[in-house]
Amino acid sequence: MPALSTTRIALGAFVVIVLGAAGLFVVDAGSTAPDPVAFDDTVHSGITLEAERELDDDVELPQAQVFYSQYQYVVGYYGVETFAHDQQQPEHEQRFGHPLTVYVTDYSGTGVELNDDGYPTTDSAPEWTDAETAWYVLESDAETPAGTTVVPFTDRDDADAFADEHGGDVRDWEAVLEATYDRDDAAVARDRVDGHQAVADDRVEQTADLTERPTSMVVGSDAETIQEAVDEAPAETTIRVPNGTYEETVEIDRPMTIAGDGDVTIRGDGNSSVVTVTTERVAVRNVAIDGVGETTRGDGDVDIGVDDEEFGSTFMRNYVSTDAGITAYNADELLVQDVHIDTPASGILEYGTDDAAVRNATVIGPDDPSDGLGGVLLLQSNGVIEHSTFDGTPNGVYLFRSPTTVVRSNTVTNNQLGIHLMHTDDSLLADNEVHGQANTGVYIMTGPERNAIVGNTIRDTDTGLTPGGSDTYVADNRIANTSVGLRIDTASSIYEGNVIVGNEVGADVTGMLPTNRVIGNDFVGNGEHATTATGPLRIWSDEGEGNYWQGAAGVASGDYADRSYTPTDDVDKRLHTTDGTPTLVRAPALGALAGLEGTVPGMRTGSIADNYPACEPINADRLEATGWDDQAWTCYETTRTPTDD
Repeated sequence: MPALSTTRIALGAFVVIVLGAAGLFVVDAGSTAPDPVAFDDTVHSGITLEAERELDDDVELPQAQVFYSQYQYVVGYYGVETFAHDQQQPEHEQRFGHPLTVYVTDYSGTGVELNDDGYPTTDSAPEWTDAETAWYVLESDAETPAGTTVVPFTDRDDADAFADEHGGDVRDWEAVLEATYDRDDAAVARDRVDGHQAVADDRVEQTADLTERPTSMVVGSDAETIQEAVDEAPAETTIRVPNGTYEETVEIDRPMTIAGDGDVTIRGDGNSSVVTVTTERVAVRNVAIDGVGETTRGDGDVDIGVDDEEFGSTFMRNYVSTDAGITAYNADELLVQDVHIDTPASGILEYGTDDAAVRNATVIGPDDPSDGLGGVLLLQSNGVIEHSTFDGTPNGVYLFRSPTTVVRSNTVTNNQLGIHLMHTDDSLLADNEVHGQANTGVYIMTGPERNAIVGNTIRDTDTGLTPGGSDTYVADNRIANTSVGLRIDTASSIYEGNVIVGNEVGADVTGMLPTNRVIGNDFVGNGEHATTATGPLRIWSDEGEGNYWQGAAGVASGDYADRSYTPTDDVDKRLHTTDGTPTLVRAPALGALAGLEGTVPGMRTGSIADNYPACEPINADRLEATGWDDQAWTCYETTRTPTDD
């Protein structure tokens, strides 16, 4: 089997494994009874990459592998219920065809038990068995990291014995396919956007009272240095710091507020973090910080209680012990507000800190943004980051294992990566201005789930938005003037309301599973509206709704053109750059061919087809704000041609 290819992200010393087509098992279309393959050779889904890596060696989660009639690779599912749920979706057969053969994990004769997490463990590795002949235990105590799971057996007596011990009902294959499964998906991420905003508001509100604590000490009057004031002041009070530059480092180990009164600078000695917080409900506000140390990969000597056997423990120890303007360890409800930090390393670093608020902060990195580490880094933390500016670092905003974080209304400029998420689920990135990044504006990687990227403006960067993982919600963003506007590497995600304009490539699809819902977006002024890697036909329309594509406008009987549009087709992809396009797209032969290819599943392998291209922009106000609206014409115009620019 060929070795897996690797892509190295140079800005965080992380290696990401990219499962290319060369490493996958290709289905023989002529085989009616294929043998099962190794699960690692499938295109698989069902749990996150981190959850998969953290499984104990004796855990054997239920799996299914499916050979489809119109998809060239074997699809693997963690959890039989994951397959059952997916095949119930109305567009599933159009994307994959029908299942030719399904194999499932067979727990008969394996000595299966459940560990403390409810995960199945076995004495011997399970074999594969034909799904149609197996028996299944539903609604037992068995789980995967994604939730309750279905447990298969070839022997009915083994299934009954498992149900007697762990609960549940024994069903056949038909009942499994007809059952209803509660699964969080991209619609959940969409529906939680308002809830995430409310959580962020609550975090801001619960830290607001930290600015109202009574003053107990004034530096220069009651104590000579800030540190002396911290050591002597009662908890739950404010230390007021008058105008001036204070050359010292500060450690805060009790709940209190450091408040600058005027033009205040705290200047470190260039060898460490300047302000270190080790307790909850601390506020640092209205100060400037410089003199930060240059360490961007520490020696791991900070005691943070990390299990050395835990996945990522070495990474965590090294990065937690780096230098920053403000470093916070286990400092819940931290408030950093109205702070300006100049740093050669990082601006704000939080570890093990929940419900923190970073507000109206400015972090300026080194002259070369490939130096340093990050503007604000949250490591196993969560909070709200808002109304702040992060400029000139490798990572403007970086989240690692920091679920439910809200990053909103910030300006992120001139970094290597603007906003960077790893192993971070259920977070919201909203209404940020992200431009001038050397590499990627927003990069979500390592297979997370249910993140939402909404209302951001991403422009003038190499790659605009790369949202990885599954069940991601990408909506109402403006992506402009990039080499690649949107790199789609997700599964089972929703893309809607986005305006993708003026890019060399509007959207590049690299994900192997054709399970994303992409409708209601506008593509204007791109060199190529969309490109794909090797893979199946992707249908970017649903229930009579598609996207607006500059160049696709033809004759119409309603709001959508009467011919499909394929941005990856040799003819269609040139329509928006060719003089006379409005006449060409009305040609009967072209319309007949597009109609056929756009409605026959599997006819355009490695392509995108929109069966209902819109006659006019769907997000007119958002498009107008980009300045590209004059490039969009409608189905009803017969004389207009695109301009050279």
